[in-house]
Order: sequence, then structure tokens, then C-alpha cells
Amino acid sequence: MKKNFLLAFAIVLITSISSAQIKDSIVKKTVAIPKNYIAQLDVVYTKVKDWEGKADLYLALNETKPTPIIINIHGGGWKTGSKDTQGGFSPFFKAGFAVANMEYRMSDQAKAPAAIEDTRCMLVYLIQNAKKFNIDPNKIIIMGGSAGGHLALMGGLLGNDHRFDTNCKGTENIKVAAIIDKYGIMDVWDWTYGPDHKSSSPAFWLGDNAKNEAFIKTVSPITYVTKNSPPIFIVHGDADPTVPYHQSVDLYKKLQELGVKSEFFTVPGGLHGKFDKDKNTEINEAMLKFIASLAPFK
Repeated sequence: MKKNFLLAFAIVLITSISSAQIKDSIVKKTVAIPKNYIAQLDVVYTKVKDWEGKADLYLALNETKPTPIIINIHGGGWKTGSKDTQGGFSPFFKAGFAVANMEYRMSDQAKAPAAIEDTRCMLVYLIQNAKKFNIDPNKIIIMGGSAGGHLALMGGLLGNDHRFDTNCKGTENIKVAAIIDKYGIMDVWDWTYGPDHKSSSPAFWLGDNAKNEAFIKTVSPITYVTKNSPPIFIVHGDADPTVPYHQSVDLYKKLQELGVKSEFFTVPGGLHGKFDKDKNTEINEAMLKFIASLAPFK
């Protein structure tokens, strides 16, 4: 009886820890930047009541023309994770990209579609401040892994559908040059209730809408794929135990059927990210080659 009580108490204690408390315990990853770059950390790109959405901007200095930029979105099932754990931007710096490494509201702070709203606000902020940061609004790449991959897909696929832009009005023409989707969720209903469902994250993020199929459709990237969708580069391990591999297979199939420029990089035996160094190098090379093939970058 005593052991059961202690176990129950431990579970309650663990689940009561907020994302803010978890964030406070995270050791910030140091991002090494080239000499011709400058870091602007914790730039506030949006505010919602008492919450400030922050991003770390890594900008190229002394460029004679506006630079392309990559928006990076961390994963964590919309309930954990932090921009401060992110790194690996060197390949993009070498290719002349600026980077915006963003945070967004966790599901214990605000339920769906809050994280999507924040992602859209990041896009709007960069477009509105393109001259200030010397970035090219026609060369914005949006990238994320896992839940961050879902948000990258949503942010880019929505285009000029402004349904989630309530917090960041004033920009009519929102577009991205490409989306980088790393083992992201493209069908939230399937991930929540499908045969391969293994995570409690989606139901927690959806909150009161966890059984609302119509709402869940509105926060699923597959809903917004059309023949006019931006180019998409997909990465997924075929042994992923968290986000089913078929999510990316189904997305790629639809993109190909509609004639959307896309590439699918399968990692044989790959789990949920955490690929080895050589494989990550191979992925980055393929990713940059894909981006270089796009019209805005030729």
C-alpha cells in the first residue's frame, strides 16, 4: 500500500512540472557562428498576454544583398523542448543562410492551435522586418523535426490562408520558398487514433478538441496540400517508433500525385531522429542540393 501511494505521488509530481520549469533546467547549447555573422538572442517576435515568443537570430553581416533565411522549429510533441537545445546550423551558415531559431507555446501553456499561431507569427515577423535584418522574404525556408516538422508544414502550407494569423495581422502575402520536414506529423488524427498510435502528446495538445475530428483536420498539414504547395524535402527513418514512417510516405505520395516538387530521404533503420554524424552530413548535403535546385536560389 505504501509503495503504491509513493508511486502515485511521484507520478502526480512529475506530471505537475510545467514546461517553464523544464526550460529553466535546460543547459543552453552554444551555437558557433562565423566571424561574418552576428547573434541576436531572445528577440521577441510576438506577444500573447503575458507570454513572449522569442527567437535567436543569426544574421550575416556586410552582405551586399539580402540573404536567405532558415526558420528552425524544435520538436517535443508540442509539450517539451526548447530552442536552447538546438544547433547544427553550420552547414546553413556556410551556404550563406541566416537562421531564426524559434520557440513557441507548449501545450501546458496553450492548447492547439497556439503553436501554429506562433509559427505563423514568426513568418510574419521576418517578412515585416526583412529590410531591418537584411533577409530576402522570397527565400525563407521553414524547417522542423517531429512536432517542429508538423509546425513547419503548417506554417508553410497555409500560405495566404490566414485562419491562424489572428495574433499577427497586417501581412497579406505570406509564403515560403520551401519546407524541410524531418519526421513530422502530417495527419494529427491518424497519429492520435491510428493503428500505430503510441503517444499521448497529440491528445494533450488538442485538449478539449481531442475528439473533434473537424478541428483536428484543420491542424493537420495534409489538409492543406495542393498543386500550388511550396517544395518540400522530407526526412524520416523507416524504423521510427514515435511518428510512424507511413506519415511521410503518405505525404510524399500526395505531393507526387499533385506534381509538387518534393524529395523523400529515407534513413534505413533510422529511429526518431538522432541519426549518426555521417548520416546527418548526408542529409544536410541532400537538403542543400534540393534548396539550390529551387527557382529562387538559381
